[in-house]
Amino acid sequence: MELSLTLALLLLHLLCFLCLCRTTRKQPRADGLKAYPIIGTLPHFIKNQHRLVEWSTGVVSRCPTHTMFFNFKGLGLMAGAITANPANVEYFLKTNFHNYPKGEFVASVMEDFFGHGIFNSDGDHWLWQRKASSYEFSKRSLRNFVVSTVRFEVVERLLPLLSRAELHGLTLDVQDVLERFAFDNICCIAFDEDPACLTEEGLGVNGRAEFMHALNDAQIIVMARFMPPVKWAWRIKKLLNMEPERRMNKTLATIHGYVDRIVRERSERGEAGLARKDDFLSRFVSSGEHSDESLRDVVTNFILAGRDTTSSALTWFFWLLSNHPEVEEKIVREVAAVRASSGSTDATFSFDELREMQYLHAAITESMRLYPPVAMDSRRCQHDDILPDGTFVGKGWQVSYNAYAMARLEEIWGYDCTEYRPERWLDEEGLFRPESSFKYPIFHAGPRMCLGKEMAYIQMKSIAACVLERFSFQFVGGEGQPGLVFSVTLRMEGGLQMQVKKREH
Repeated sequence: MELSLTLALLLLHLLCFLCLCRTTRKQPRADGLKAYPIIGTLPHFIKNQHRLVEWSTGVVSRCPTHTMFFNFKGLGLMAGAITANPANVEYFLKTNFHNYPKGEFVASVMEDFFGHGIFNSDGDHWLWQRKASSYEFSKRSLRNFVVSTVRFEVVERLLPLLSRAELHGLTLDVQDVLERFAFDNICCIAFDEDPACLTEEGLGVNGRAEFMHALNDAQIIVMARFMPPVKWAWRIKKLLNMEPERRMNKTLATIHGYVDRIVRERSERGEAGLARKDDFLSRFVSSGEHSDESLRDVVTNFILAGRDTTSSALTWFFWLLSNHPEVEEKIVREVAAVRASSGSTDATFSFDELREMQYLHAAITESMRLYPPVAMDSRRCQHDDILPDGTFVGKGWQVSYNAYAMARLEEIWGYDCTEYRPERWLDEEGLFRPESSFKYPIFHAGPRMCLGKEMAYIQMKSIAACVLERFSFQFVGGEGQPGLVFSVTLRMEGGLQMQVKKREH
């Protein structure tokens, strides 16, 4: 039996506080939640852990300062705050940055998956990776390589796939299509390997499909580790080889085996003078001495950042367009105007042509405002502190911002905050006008601001412009907003089922 003495004690602990919930007097709080002696707001978190984004959005929206706090430390558990206040976001992401690192808890939960890569490290190790990555991202050659890689995937795979679906009247899961596209694309950019997952022939070759599915599974399991209020509960499951940790062991073996092979082959090709210099791994290797393990962490982090954020953003973008034909029409007119102005007959668009598409840029930005690829992010407080809105934050507390909630606050975005309106991003002349990254932390903010922001826009605008120039999508998944899947990124529950229609010119 897997139920050891340790697990029995854990269940007994849980039973005790559940009994206490039923017998103790409730205490009202400013955010409308009921607090209990010793266990605080723990029952609310247990009840809503499967819908944390939506639930916390509702709570912070009714808080006077748009910050909620939780404290389960009476049981020896965790404490922290979730905020949608831009002043607080600026404070812990920039002003007092050094007091709010990733922290030991977050790093330990994600270490077996992310390793010590740039997204899961602090201090000097993070700063070294940040400087090396920043140098590479600033090069024009990398931008050109990204443009050419996206072009190949669009022309040779995505557009033909959509044409076949239109011809045969097939319903496509566009979320799955975009995830495959992004996976192929980021693998080419990251380490010059083409998984070809957007083709039927590519599935199952060299474990590539298994690797892609393993990435999805690992993200879901990692997020599940954060949900229980007992922050070491996942360690008990891992120690006892219980699900989902048993599955995580197999998943990690697939991920590490695939990436280790890539790193090993790259080293062999480099020694033989056969390695290319354009992909990110080659660039990173040439910047200094790295162990195979550190290179594996670099590659894994880069794949996750480049694949899941863009596919998540575009999934929600195409769903929104299916409900806002007037926005789609404006994008199509803009794409046609840029095409006519340049006189180009190429199947895709150049970087300069994409830069001219101001309304498309605004439409994608507005989509990410409402459905941020990374809906929540967290930091750990090193020393007792007071946030700008007056909220006390204790040493060791987890402090998170909820970008999904921020998009739905009138105080930040006005009375029409819940509406999809790209025009809010344009000035009187129709030019894109950015907002503060602390009001719009979609690409994070402060010293950890996303280095791949420009690259992400290149990919998303190129895909959207090329697809919308030729096709339109009709959503067939029912009415209302699809459900949210809170993984490392914000995915759409059940996928995005679409009928492809050829656009009439």
